[in-house]
Amino acid sequence: MAKNWIEHFPGLDRLPSELRGQLIKDSSVIALAAGSRIYGPGQAPRHYLLMLDGTVRVQQVSESGREIVLYRVTSGESCVLTTACLMGYEDYLAEAVAETDIHAVAIPRKSFDELIAGSADFRRFVFTAFSTRVTNLFRIIDELAFARMDIRLAGKLLELSRGSREIAVTQQQLAAELGSAREVVGRILSKFQQRGFIALTRGSITLLDRSQLEALQAS
Repeated sequence: MAKNWIEHFPGLDRLPSELRGQLIKDSSVIALAAGSRIYGPGQAPRHYLLMLDGTVRVQQVSESGREIVLYRVTSGESCVLTTACLMGYEDYLAEAVAETDIHAVAIPRKSFDELIAGSADFRRFVFTAFSTRVTNLFRIIDELAFARMDIRLAGKLLELSRGSREIAVTQQQLAAELGSAREVVGRILSKFQQRGFIALTRGSITLLDRSQLEALQAS
């Protein structure tokens, strides 16, 4: 994996062979266990990170302890916040946690700066990934500001189910996913249960009528 990781990221294969070789030499493939904290507020980024496999959750935590999930980084992606902090020489304002065991490529800041300055192909790769993630963040902001919470919750349940009936998730976790309060999520879930859409048990939710949730999501 250490030698051919570039194949996982379309666009880097356009780099001249000597630059690809230097990038592989300077970088390292890291492995972290689920639950590992990758970075946190106040820390300065030391590497440009590219995900090989696994999932990283990037979240904001308020002073009161309320969490909101900003986005996730999965295989073949980079972290938009890391990119922004590297380019702006800023410290992190959020935290990233490994949701699963992960493997990632860590490109040192020095190599990142040199490639950004000297390689048009590397700049294109970084900026394309960055613009895609920023667009996704604007979609999240739009949902937080304008979308009805019951519609967002129905969509999140369908997303987390991944086609199955059972979802192992707590109301607090759902609230963090949606940037809402647990009490608000709890009230809507209770209404879903009363209407026969779902069944609630401690720490899990069973989807009883997926078609009704899909219809609500599409409304």
